[in-house]
Amino acid sequence: MGRIFLSAPHVGEEERRMLLAALDSGWIAPLGPEVEAFERELAAVVGMPYAVALSSGTAALHLSLVLLGVERGDEVMTATLTFAATANAIAYTGATPIFVDSERRTLNMDPALLAEELDRRAAAGRLPRAVIVVDIYGQCADYDPLLAACAKYDVPVIEDAAEALGATYKGRPAGSFAPMAAFSFNGNKVITTSGGGMLVTTKRELADRARFLATQARDPAPHYEHSTIGYNYRLSALLAALGRAQLKGLSGRVARRRAIHDLYCAELGRVPGIEVVREAEMGSATHWLTVVKIDPDVFGATREEIRRHLESLDIEARPAWKPMHLQPVFAAAPRVGGGVAEELFERGLCLPSGSGLDDDDIRRVIDGVLEAPKRT
Repeated sequence: MGRIFLSAPHVGEEERRMLLAALDSGWIAPLGPEVEAFERELAAVVGMPYAVALSSGTAALHLSLVLLGVERGDEVMTATLTFAATANAIAYTGATPIFVDSERRTLNMDPALLAEELDRRAAAGRLPRAVIVVDIYGQCADYDPLLAACAKYDVPVIEDAAEALGATYKGRPAGSFAPMAAFSFNGNKVITTSGGGMLVTTKRELADRARFLATQARDPAPHYEHSTIGYNYRLSALLAALGRAQLKGLSGRVARRRAIHDLYCAELGRVPGIEVVREAEMGSATHWLTVVKIDPDVFGATREEIRRHLESLDIEARPAWKPMHLQPVFAAAPRVGGGVAEELFERGLCLPSGSGLDDDDIRRVIDGVLEAPKRT
């Protein structure tokens, strides 16, 4: 039996065919018909009018902040329960991140905490320059109260949908809830270009400016002319072709991850001491990763003991995201709450969820969890 990875790339013959066709076309640089088609097709899937293909989801977040004019001395609020890229993008601008705790239903930013902190900061004359809302583990945040809290003070919102392509909230697709949103196509995401991302936006001028900045901010001229600082953030045509092939299979990949989640719910959700983090009632999650919370006093083993046992069986599992306010690099950053995210990190375990896994693979994982050595 081979190793079971947490979320391995899932590719097939269509990816090979489209990649070779792009190679044969001669369009290899980060421009041309493959890139343009990938942008159009992704924008259509998420219901946004404009998209810019980029080298990573982190690049999309960074450019979104740059387009809002975020700079050194500003503050940007975001979720503490997220991958480091969200906070790193804020740091790239010189701004200070402010971390907000999660709610238990979605694991995403707590709308009540955000609203209270915005009220407090408005009274003190210190509103943040922007708020980045994260859709964690493929579950959309509760956008209605989050957006209402930001609209009350006209605070711009960016959606970090890196993990949530294919998810919905009240019938609307992830990536469509803010004027700008970021997707990731890293190797472990629902669809992959091996490395890459996309910025989607409601405004043509933002897309045009993002594309300009992403290509080293080259001014119109026969020579290389630069009047502003730019970035090397564009996506290659070959990777765009791979992304187009992956996008064709998006619905099937999401369906498979949801089916895997259902298997975990059926088999582990009834075990004392194990709680499967389930889908919130207001939307449809991709279950990019299925997360379980372990009560060691009831189950008889800690999250880490289970993870090590799975590793001994050649099964990759990973602790839930370590909150950003606990990361040494952001230890001095302001935060609002944190106990919910801390508890998830202490007890949460991400189980293999890749769409290329079959039922026998999932059975191996389930058996491995159940057979973890218990304390006497």
